[in-house]
Amino acid sequence: MCGINGIIGKISKQEASEVVAKMNDAMQHRGPDDGGSYAENQIGLGHRRLSIIDLSSAGHQPMSIDDGEFQIVFNGEIYNFEEVRNYIAQQGHQPHYKTKTDTEVLLFAYKFFGSKCLALINGMFAFAIYHKSKNELFVARDRMGIKPLYYSFVNGQLIFASEIRSILASNLIDRKINQKALSDYIRYQTVHAPDTMVKDVKMLMPAHYFIINLNNCTTDYFKPIEYWNYYSSKTKTATNYQEACEEVKHLLEGSVKRRLIADVPFGAFLSGGIDSSAVVGLMSKVSNQQVKTFSVTFDEEEFSEAKYARLIANKFNTDHTEIKLTPKDFMQQLPTAMRSMDHPSGDGPNTYIVSKVTKESGITMALSGLGGDEVFCGYDVFARMKKIADLKYIGATPSVLRKAAANLIELFGKTIATEKIAELLSQPNFDFENVYPLTRQLVTESWLHKILSKDLVQENVVRNITSNQKKWFDKNHLLSETSWAEISSYMQNVLLRDTDQMSMAVALEVRVPFLDYTLIEYVMQLNDDIKFPHTPKKLLIDSLGDLLPSEIVNRKKMGFTLPWKHWMKNELKAMCEDHIQSLSKRNYFNAEAIHSVWNKFLVDDAKTTWSRVLYLIVLENWLQENRIN
Repeated sequence: MCGINGIIGKISKQEASEVVAKMNDAMQHRGPDDGGSYAENQIGLGHRRLSIIDLSSAGHQPMSIDDGEFQIVFNGEIYNFEEVRNYIAQQGHQPHYKTKTDTEVLLFAYKFFGSKCLALINGMFAFAIYHKSKNELFVARDRMGIKPLYYSFVNGQLIFASEIRSILASNLIDRKINQKALSDYIRYQTVHAPDTMVKDVKMLMPAHYFIINLNNCTTDYFKPIEYWNYYSSKTKTATNYQEACEEVKHLLEGSVKRRLIADVPFGAFLSGGIDSSAVVGLMSKVSNQQVKTFSVTFDEEEFSEAKYARLIANKFNTDHTEIKLTPKDFMQQLPTAMRSMDHPSGDGPNTYIVSKVTKESGITMALSGLGGDEVFCGYDVFARMKKIADLKYIGATPSVLRKAAANLIELFGKTIATEKIAELLSQPNFDFENVYPLTRQLVTESWLHKILSKDLVQENVVRNITSNQKKWFDKNHLLSETSWAEISSYMQNVLLRDTDQMSMAVALEVRVPFLDYTLIEYVMQLNDDIKFPHTPKKLLIDSLGDLLPSEIVNRKKMGFTLPWKHWMKNELKAMCEDHIQSLSKRNYFNAEAIHSVWNKFLVDDAKTTWSRVLYLIVLENWLQENRIN
């Protein structure tokens, strides 16, 4: 796990070296163990290393083979690199390996198979390979978008890095806000790829690669190619429920086992929910050493899941650490957590706190239950979409009547639920592409239009995502359609981005077994009656057999959050008011509306939750920290 960066195009060797040095320095936190660079005319490559596999100096990057013919900078892990190494030999190639790293195996795989090497590897990654004699750069990102890769074109040069702040550190692009992305952020507390909050910085989409010649570094020659999607796989379909359970168990065990390959101490985040408990249980089953687990506890009982985490820790005899978080502790760490945010998000500080204490406990790699809800239909949105699909008669009601009903509900409704119902009735059609985006919006369109300057309101990005994917699904796969919408929007652009930026801020690698692409391919093709026979995550629970105790299976879902409402009205109130005041002065926003949001929150207005305030404060903090105009 590391951080990578580079620049190609119209640049001298000296200039390339200087730019790479700046970008490397800006993300030293991602790789405190080692750093390196490579520079020639037209190219510079940089790397910061967090050693996980082969801790020796042999793993130094940029790494080269064939006397410098191929150079690589690589961020991530290839879990099946030994299998790929064997495959290379089976194809008649006998490379001379100098290291035990997955990086070198990946480099040889590209030498022998070109872009087809991507079909061979299972992992999380973003990497760049320079092919010297062809004078071209190959850049790729993993299938699920676990590892980020940002880029920018400027003055005949392509700049790329694992973090936005690294690109900004090059001083080659203007620090300007992407005004078109503001409506996306206000709706969803993030900006969906390929866009970012910085005007000239983009994100390479998951499961994409590109090859670009160093002489043609412009968008005219930039053509990313999608190399994978679950719907193009040839995974066999289950014929019955029991068969599906057995295959899911097999795939999950294999996924967890692959992710235990490491030469450093490792552990797991344990909330006591089904997903993290399943990961810990499977780790204990396939590992030959005691598993280390970590959970966050609070004095506030309604937020603490400590008793459930302890139950799992005791069942599987883990070396368990409870991280007790008080308001004082949090306030001390919050400034650093906010500064560590590479891209604004309303969810990031939570991940930072857990990652920091886990790292301080001597762990360099941890497994997470992230992805379980998206893959196995755990969120309320899955049941909600099924119910809405059954309400076809409402969609058949004349729009003028639905609009009238919506106006009445909005006028007299006093909760977020009634607010959402009113907007739902106002949709032009009751199809997936119109309904789903609303279910994930933090605010309604009317709220958006009040807060944001009128000329900056843009079309709903998630509606475009769902519109593009509808051709892949039939009536028996509404849940898979919802899963893929969740994965493509909320998971990739909030959860995974936050996990990467906040864990790597403290040099901790996080692995996510539920996002193994072989598991995704299999579960996504299952019919709705198998995935959700009557209750959420039934397929996952039954696949695990008696692994989890009934207290975990039947407990009420909480989700990990911090007691923000209390803190924002007390210990963090001064900071929040200062940021609200600063944000209201920016000409993108309606100052009166911004102040109104804060004042309504203070008096416990039912429609103004802490989450509808916090992400505005986070945005202002990020703009200040990164000096974005």
